[in-house]
Amino acid sequence: MLSGNAIIFLTLVWGAREGQAISQIAECGFACSEGVSCKNKVNWNIFNSFCRQPLPSVTPSILESLTLSTTTKCVHRGACALHLSVSASLIMEESLRGLEICLLSLDTQETRCHSTRIPKISSRKMVGRMLQVHFDCFEVSVAQHLYVTLKTIPYYCEVQISREYRVEDCTDADVGRNIPACFAGRLKYTVDHAQKTIKVHFADIPRSQAYYIRLCLKWFACEDYSPPVLALSTVFWNEWISADPLEQVNVEQPGKAVALKYSQLLPCLCIEGWAAVPDAVRIQICPFENDTRILWDYIFYNPFTQSLSWEPPCPVQGQVHLCGMSKTDDLCWELSHTERTVPGNVHYLQVDPQPWLCMKFTTLQGSWVRCPFADGSFPGWKMKIHQLPDKFRASFISRIPARFQVQLCNRTEPFHCHVLETISVGSQGDADAIGHVDIPVAEVCSPDICIQGWRTDVDYSVPEQMCDIRCNRSYRKKHRRPHDSHLTIHKDPGTDGDPPGSLS
Repeated sequence: MLSGNAIIFLTLVWGAREGQAISQIAECGFACSEGVSCKNKVNWNIFNSFCRQPLPSVTPSILESLTLSTTTKCVHRGACALHLSVSASLIMEESLRGLEICLLSLDTQETRCHSTRIPKISSRKMVGRMLQVHFDCFEVSVAQHLYVTLKTIPYYCEVQISREYRVEDCTDADVGRNIPACFAGRLKYTVDHAQKTIKVHFADIPRSQAYYIRLCLKWFACEDYSPPVLALSTVFWNEWISADPLEQVNVEQPGKAVALKYSQLLPCLCIEGWAAVPDAVRIQICPFENDTRILWDYIFYNPFTQSLSWEPPCPVQGQVHLCGMSKTDDLCWELSHTERTVPGNVHYLQVDPQPWLCMKFTTLQGSWVRCPFADGSFPGWKMKIHQLPDKFRASFISRIPARFQVQLCNRTEPFHCHVLETISVGSQGDADAIGHVDIPVAEVCSPDICIQGWRTDVDYSVPEQMCDIRCNRSYRKKHRRPHDSHLTIHKDPGTDGDPPGSLS
């Protein structure tokens, strides 16, 4: 039989079985077998961490049981703390002086111990009898993962019982109703675009409960966008005012919401709130998560390294391509070998900053095209075609040193051209220099023949293409293009393939 609170203890343990309500206690306490003068001590005796070889009479079977359950201790409804209720039993031997119960938090590696000792005279009288102990003053937190060990005093090697125990989480009805860490409540907000603030109200939360509120950017976790603000409820439920972080405020203006400043309404910008208690459950809403258009503006070009980068401030799933914008319609034709899968930053090295070279973003919400060079703020180049008496001249004007190639091709469909001839243009060593190649009229005056030129000293360049070139009618009557005609201009060996980053 247990003395003192023993009967209450048995009721608490068995009342906390799975499927039943978690028991409540008025005060935490300690109980020992009836008639036994036990001494209670909350400590961690490091010397009891080292085991000694057991006597023949001391076997693991002398430890009868170790039972664990969760209880709540409440100041008033809605303001409770969780405690671990531990019961243990031991068949006494003459060499034993009691029991030690230790809790190791697997989350924090913190260890707490409680020891129950009996005098030497009492232990001799208890030989062969059962010693029962109950202790429920271990305060624990919601969903805490524990490792509980029961040892003898002194500690004999391999004479112990160990249990893993997980404290109930906020989905448990009793825990969710009584533990402040589970009082998530609801968040309501309005956006003031003129002031660039988000005004936040809490709803469905207990009276006089302090809460934190913040803006954060949601990646794998939600990273601080602004410091947390401490909010206190007023005498009116669901009305709040704000203060500096970690400062408590006097409530003088009831009805005022928490105002959080922002610089941009990003799709990963979230509002997060939680009770001002350890390990509180956090509620989170991300009101702008479907508005991803702003992400496509985070394109950066470095003119010194000629690198083009997209560095989104929020994670997004999808594909990125470089593409060439058509001059006749709004289509942007993807360049081959430029596909990148996101999330993550995207980098392209050695990019030609042409007004018609763009980035195409494709997500589940659709496709968007951004042309970072469309405003002409970066040096570029132009190709011009002039018809001379018996030839065409393709001229290149560039603001920066560059190398070019010209192709004659047979256009099968927009931005798809079967290469017939490839000609290299002399290297331009100076900015604003002019380079050109001459092409016999016979090579051009044929339906669907196009002249296209592009830079060859970069990895990504969109060919500028000129098709449907009109020839002088009198020349067409006098000259017919022979089937075995070839250009007399020197061709650069090994350049018959597609240009770097050619359109597919």
